[in-house]
Amino acid sequence: MGEAVELEAAGRTVRLSSPDKIFFPERGFTKLDLARYYLAVGPGILRALRNRPTTLERYPEGVTGENFFQKRAPKNMPDWIPTAHITFPSGRSADEMCPTEVAAVVWAAQFGTLTFHPWPVRRDDVDRPDELRIDLDPQPGTDYADAVRAAHELRSVLHDYGDLRGWPKTSGGRGLHVFVPIRPDWTFTQVRRAAIAVARELERRMPDQVTTAWWKEERGEKTFVDYNQTARDRTIASAYSVRPRPHAPVSAPLTWDEVGVAVPGDFDLATMPSRFAEVGDVHADMDDHAFSLEALLELAARDEHDHGLADLPYPPEYPKMPGEPKRVQPSRAKKA
Repeated sequence: MGEAVELEAAGRTVRLSSPDKIFFPERGFTKLDLARYYLAVGPGILRALRNRPTTLERYPEGVTGENFFQKRAPKNMPDWIPTAHITFPSGRSADEMCPTEVAAVVWAAQFGTLTFHPWPVRRDDVDRPDELRIDLDPQPGTDYADAVRAAHELRSVLHDYGDLRGWPKTSGGRGLHVFVPIRPDWTFTQVRRAAIAVARELERRMPDQVTTAWWKEERGEKTFVDYNQTARDRTIASAYSVRPRPHAPVSAPLTWDEVGVAVPGDFDLATMPSRFAEVGDVHADMDDHAFSLEALLELAARDEHDHGLADLPYPPEYPKMPGEPKRVQPSRAKKA
């Protein structure tokens, strides 16, 4: 595996053992390649993770080996990496790492972390999100082009309800994510309610192409707006994260002009460093904005009052939530 090497990350030295270990056999990328990638996009990945409780998606033996999600801060984590105490829907809690410097990202890569999953909160207030995250997930029979069409209409929805601005990025797969920076004035439940309002409005505008149906059997060949990605402890891969697929794609921040022009295959562990060196972090100004959810929450209230559209099902691991409809698959409910 080669002798250990030491990497300099913004003034801090990080030791990397087994640097020649192959992490992506199809492309031949090693652990050292992964660490150098995160150094190359350091300001961008740090902007996405800074002060956020972060779950690590780890592949210690590479992308073809076993993997796990590490929510609790590793016991061997250096004391210069801060943590935040977060509470899960079950009521249990944990301390999660909160990167504040690029060296923390490289340190996590040393232990096989490919993808970083930050919470939409900062460590100084872990119960009030500062991002509204919208996940456009193409279902079987659809593809990235369908997510693109939905994203452009989503941009109009955001503008029409509160003059909101979203920052788009590829998921690293076939989908698109759109993040809206918001004031940390609302709870997870309220932010999820706003996400449902966005999803329903998008579905009204594109009924043949977009769905909010939680149950896969009801979605059809449409793009699913996964509103539950805004629920507590549900996270989305960060911008610049490497995704665990054979060709080592990355979740790439885009400008709106690039949505529909660029494709996910353009961005991987090999190509993103040169793009970053050329254009920098195209989402660098996200932290300069903080929008209000008032217009979306008013839309949600109207949906409920005028159309009887209340809450939607939560993920299966959640306790039953107030006002939630029956959490049972429609086909099973009919049999019962």
